Amino acid sequence: MKKAFLSSVALLASLTATATAAPLAEGGAKFVGNITTSGQIRNDMGTYWNQITPENGCKWGSVHSLSNGNTGTSKFAWDNYDKCESAYKWAKEEPGKRHFKFHALVWGSQYPNFLCKKKNPSITIEKTKQYITEWFDAVAEKFPDLEYIDVVNEAIWDGNNYHSGYGKPAAGAEGNSTDDTECGGSYIIEALGGDDVVNGKHQYNFITTAFKMARERWPKAVLIYNDYNTLTWQINEGIELIQTIIKNGAPVDAYGQQAHDCKGMSKTDFESKMTRIHKETGLPLLISEYDISEADDAKQKNDYANHIPFMWETEWVAGITIWGYINGATWVSNTGLIDNGRDRASMTWLKEYFATNLDKGKNTTGLGGGVLIDPVPQTAYKTHTIPGKIESEDFDVPGIGTGNAGYYDTDSENHGDSDYRSGESVDLYAKATGVVVGYNVEGEWLDYTVNVQETGDYTLFAAVAAASEGSSLLFQVDGVDLTDTISVPAATEGEENYEDYNKVSANVTLTAGTHILKMKVIRSWFDIDYFTLVKGKDATDPEPITNESTSVFSNNLNYDAQKLQDYHVLNSLGMRIGTISAYGFSAAADMLQSSNQLKQSGVYYLRNRTTGVSKSVRISR
Repeated sequence: MKKAFLSSVALLASLTATATAAPLAEGGAKFVGNITTSGQIRNDMGTYWNQITPENGCKWGSVHSLSNGNTGTSKFAWDNYDKCESAYKWAKEEPGKRHFKFHALVWGSQYPNFLCKKKNPSITIEKTKQYITEWFDAVAEKFPDLEYIDVVNEAIWDGNNYHSGYGKPAAGAEGNSTDDTECGGSYIIEALGGDDVVNGKHQYNFITTAFKMARERWPKAVLIYNDYNTLTWQINEGIELIQTIIKNGAPVDAYGQQAHDCKGMSKTDFESKMTRIHKETGLPLLISEYDISEADDAKQKNDYANHIPFMWETEWVAGITIWGYINGATWVSNTGLIDNGRDRASMTWLKEYFATNLDKGKNTTGLGGGVLIDPVPQTAYKTHTIPGKIESEDFDVPGIGTGNAGYYDTDSENHGDSDYRSGESVDLYAKATGVVVGYNVEGEWLDYTVNVQETGDYTLFAAVAAASEGSSLLFQVDGVDLTDTISVPAATEGEENYEDYNKVSANVTLTAGTHILKMKVIRSWFDIDYFTLVKGKDATDPEPITNESTSVFSNNLNYDAQKLQDYHVLNSLGMRIGTISAYGFSAAADMLQSSNQLKQSGVYYLRNRTTGVSKSVRISR
C-alpha cells in the first residue's frame, strides 16, 4: 500500500498507522466504499473500504485549466487538487478487489473558469462544445478502463433551476469560478444539445448526449446518473428524468442516490422509497454519497442500522459509497464515523454487521466487480406460440443486465405454496387449473417470449380472480401498451373468495415474429391462472368459465373466523413488514392500530396467509 505525500500538518491530522485488517465488504456481493479525506488517501483507507471516490479531485474544475489566458493550450493536472490519479492507482493496487469511481464528467458546478460567461466573454456555445469534447477525450486517454463513472451530476430541474445551476450562474471549485456573480453561468447545456420542454416536461437532451459520448469512449464502464434529494423532495422529478433519458436513448446503467437526505428516515420509509425508485425507473441503484449528519452517536447509529442492511441485502442495489469517515474532515459536520481516533457507534455497528452478515449481500444487477458484465438475454421458459394458450407461471427465465430481468416482484420471498419454479421469487400457488400467479402487487410484471405466427387482429382472454373491486392489469408488447387497463371482476360472493375465477378480454393487434409480451399489475390483489390469444377480433373464447366449470377452480379454503389465523402486514408498496395472529380481520386490524411498532402514519394492508385475501387499515400517529 503506497503512502500519500502530505504536509506535516496533514500527516498529523489525517493519517493513521497502516493496518492490515480486511475491508468490511471484502468477499461480498458488492462494494462498500468511501471518499478521499481532505484531499488525501489515508493509510487506513483499505482497512475499511474497497471502493474509492475522490471527493473533488476528478471534477473538471479541479484538473483542467488553460495556459496563456483563455486561448492557449489546455493543461490537465490530475493530482493537483484532490488525488484523482492517486485514487485510481490505489484501486489498481488490488484489481478486482478495490474499485474506483470517476466523479464527475458533466456537472453544473466546479467547472473551469474559461467556461464562465462573465470571466471569459469570448466563450461561445461552439467553443464550449469543443472544450467538453476535449475534456471527455482527455479523461478517456488518462483512464481508458474506468469501472464506474458519474457521467452527469445534479441536473434535475426543480421548478426554478437545475440542481447545480448549469445554464444559470453557478459556483465553482477553489481556484475557479468562486460565486454565481463572478461566473455568470455557462453554455454547457446548449453545447450538449439543449433541453427541450415538451408539454411542460424537460427532455434533458444534454444528458442523453453526454451519456452517448461516454459510452463511445468507455463501452464497458458502468455509466451513472447521480443526484441529491432523490429520496425526498425531488423523488418524482428524479424518476421522471431517468424515464425521459432512457426513452430518448441514453445508455444509462445505474441511478446514483446521493442519500444525503436520509437523516431520521425510518426503515420502512427508506425501503419503500428505494423500491419505488427502482421499480419505476427499471435501473439498478447505487448509494453514491451516503452520510448522516448527527452529533448524537446513538441516533446516527440508528439510521445506519435502519438503512445499510437494505442496501447490502437488496439484489438491485449495486454498491454503497459512504461520503467521508473522519469527523471534522467531511463536507457536512458530524457525518464522520471516527472521531479523534475513536470509533463512533455507527462504525462499531458497521464492523459488527458485516462480520456477521457478509453472506447476506445480494447483487443481480449485472454490474459485478465494478465493470458492466456482458448482458445475457432473458429466455423463454417454455415455447409460447400465438395463437395459443400461455400459463401465467411459465414466465421468462431472467438473464443478466438492464432489460433482461424476465419479471419483477416487489420482494424476494415466494409467498405461494407451489414448488413449481421454487427458485424464483414470483408468488406461485397450487390452485385453479394447476398453478396460478397470486399475491400480485402494483408495479409487478411478468415477461413471456412469444412467437406470433401471423400479423393481424387477435382477442386476448385472461382467467383472473379477485376478492374485491379495484384490481387491474394491462398487457404490453416490446414495451408498448397492447391493451388499456383491464379491471379484474370481484368474486360474486364470499369475503375471502379468491376462487371465483372470471374471464376478461381485449381486442389486440400483433405483428408476426418474436416479441416480449408483458403482463403488468396496475392495481394490487388478484390471481391470474392463464391467458389465451385467439385469432380474430371479438373471437370466441375456447375455454369459457361457466357455472359447471367453476368447480374446477374450487379448493377448500379451510377458513374459520373462529380459529386463529395468520395475517401478513404489508406497507403501501406491498412489502411484508410483519405477521399478526388473530381471530379474524377485525381483531387483526385492532392489534395493528394499537401496535407501537409502526411509527409512520399511512395505509397498511392485512393479508390472510391462508386465503390470500387482503384488507386495508389506516394508521394515524
